[in-house]
Order: sequence, then C-alpha cells, then structure tokens
Amino acid sequence: MLDVKNIYKTFNPGTVNEKTALRGLSLTLNDGDFVTVIGGNGAGKSTLLNAVAGVWPVDEGVVSIGGVDVTRLPEHKRAKYIGRVFQDPMMGTAATMQIEENMALAARRGKRRTLRPGITRDERDHYREMLKILDLGLEDRLTSKVGLLSGGQRQALTLLMATLQKPQLLLLDEHTAALDPKTAAKVLDATERIVQKDHLTTLMITHNMKDAIVHGNRLIMMYEGNIVLDISGEEKKKLTVEDLLAKFGQATGSDEADDKLLLS
Repeated sequence: MLDVKNIYKTFNPGTVNEKTALRGLSLTLNDGDFVTVIGGNGAGKSTLLNAVAGVWPVDEGVVSIGGVDVTRLPEHKRAKYIGRVFQDPMMGTAATMQIEENMALAARRGKRRTLRPGITRDERDHYREMLKILDLGLEDRLTSKVGLLSGGQRQALTLLMATLQKPQLLLLDEHTAALDPKTAAKVLDATERIVQKDHLTTLMITHNMKDAIVHGNRLIMMYEGNIVLDISGEEKKKLTVEDLLAKFGQATGSDEADDKLLLS
C-alpha cells in the first residue's frame, strides 16, 4: 500500500544550515499494516511523513501509494489517497461549525458539490453511529460547535473525519502528544478500533515507546534519517522498553541514545 524507495531529503543545501534529514530511506507497508515509528528528535520521523504526504518533494527516490507513483504529485493531489491527523488538535476541524457539519465536510471531500439540502437524516444517523466508536459522548452533541470541545475531543473527531472515506493510507503525526495521558489513551484506543474495523494501512509517529510497542503490528525506529530497527510479529509482542533501548544501542553503536529517546 505504501512503497518508499531510496528517498533523500536535504534542507538548506549549500548553506551553513544544511541538514540531511533522510538518507536513502526505503520502507514498504503492506495492506492493513499498522506501523508505529519512533526515534529521537531529528531522526527524520516527521520528514518521512511529510515526504509521503507531499508537503515537500524528495531530492531523490520514489514514493508510491497503492501502486501509484506519487513522487511528483503535489500535496493537494495526494490528498485523495491519504488521511492525516496532526499533533495540534486545532488543525483538523473548523471551530465555528457544528460536529455534524465538520463530519459532512469530511464525508464529501473530493466529491462533486450539488444543490441538494445539507445533512440528511440518514447521514446524521450514520455520523451518530460512528461517533459512538470514540466513547466520548459526542454522538449526543451533533449540533455542538467544535470550538466548545476539549482538545482530546477535537483530536478524536479529527481522527474520525480523516478516516470517514477509508483512505488508502492513514498518517498519524504524534496525534496524542499534545493531550494529557488519560485523554491520549482514549484517543489511542479509538485509533486502534478504527484502524482494525476498516483495515486501514497506517503509519503512526509517536514519542512514547510504550505506545509504540503496544499498538500496531510492526515497529520501526529511525536514527539520523534512516531506519535502524524494523520489528514485527511475535518479536514485537514480547518487546519491552528496555529491550528496545538495548536493540537501538546495538543497531547504532551509540551509548548516548537512551536519554535522547526517553526525553523525546
């Protein structure tokens, strides 16, 4: 579903601020893979997601989604393949619109506009059923303005909106990092339920090693613009944070990585 081949990205080339963020990175996600991505600050995690989403072009390499080469497609043309949730809970919703209006916008994304009336009863019933998945009581607040919701509620709603049309690829960019631990756990549980229900191919960046271990069927760790660990199956199920740190040290030959990872 996602095939990234030998991609490079350097920012500010030829200047004192030159920074190579991706160094020949390759990654393949099969249909239904739920991959968690971890690594210290500056490892290239967000650069990878932005390269896949088309926020900026890669310097070299190929990015394919669902068998389609999207390497040269701009961000807005890749949007039909991708659902994305950002770290900031305020980014994915329109605060002055109602919950049901936000969901209607997401449901009609990319579709031809008509002159028919707004939200039908069937659509409203469908939105109510979907909101129940979140277990936040939002199904009883369809006409509430989104700006009145908490950060966690808005982020959960954004997640639901990003998956309404069942994207070929779901990108989660530290989507619980700005939430308190209890709310973050709820959003992660909702994420797991939605991904499993719709069999969504998912790439999730997280700063929390425990979350990376618990969620998904595969874990990759990045370091200096490349993937240094790729763990799945029974090996991932048996992982502990201590195991992960030890493996990271072995893969990178660095004794200083532990603190960087834990602090990030």
